[in-house]
Amino acid sequence: MNNIREDMIYGRNAVTELLKSQRPVDVLYIQSGLERQGSIGAIIKLARQREMPIKELPRERLDALCGGPHQGVAASAAAARYYELEEILEAAGEQPPFLVVADGIQDPHNLGAIIRTADAAGAHGLIIPKRGGVGLTPTVLKASAGAAAHFPVARVPNLAACLELLKKRGIWCYCASPDGPLWCKQDYAGPVALVVGAEGEGVSRLVRERCDFVVSLPMQGHISSLNASVAAGIILYEIARQRMGL
Repeated sequence: MNNIREDMIYGRNAVTELLKSQRPVDVLYIQSGLERQGSIGAIIKLARQREMPIKELPRERLDALCGGPHQGVAASAAAARYYELEEILEAAGEQPPFLVVADGIQDPHNLGAIIRTADAAGAHGLIIPKRGGVGLTPTVLKASAGAAAHFPVARVPNLAACLELLKKRGIWCYCASPDGPLWCKQDYAGPVALVVGAEGEGVSRLVRERCDFVVSLPMQGHISSLNASVAAGIILYEIARQRMGL
């Protein structure tokens, strides 16, 4: 099976130039067991200066991702730029902020679908973690039908701390979870941030504890949960309905 990633830049010179540029980078990959000296050491230093995640992979895994002579180093380049959180909040203008927080979404198709729906529902932006979830890859861009090219997405080091900041700014945080009150019984008319969890695992404990409310969708069939993007879409449009006064 071909696992080559379309967003991968590999080779020491190519990755060095990428890190020196202003192009967004999601993750730096280093082959396990390599000496951290010379050009590899310089690449790691550049990545740390940009505060980007660094992951070690065995050579076989890196071979599979790159499909070419990677020289022990590769990086996944974002398909669109990331915004600062303040940029998103300022973009709301006179409107109450309407945000989406994706807690560790791993599937790029899910993240792309969430971005597409959030854009259509009138949200002002999406917040994702720097570590523990997919970034703005070309697959995400494609799955969003192009929305990810212009819909503001911010990456933050710590989602729990980010929610505390949002709450201090007067934004109510709603956690989507199977065990809360019905999604349609809540008042979303003011400043709101909807927190959606990762596939299978849901919203992490620390993030959930920072939320003001928990909301759920009733499950009457034979499965116990919905796809993350489907669940997000249902709640996002309830928020949009109330904000439009319908």
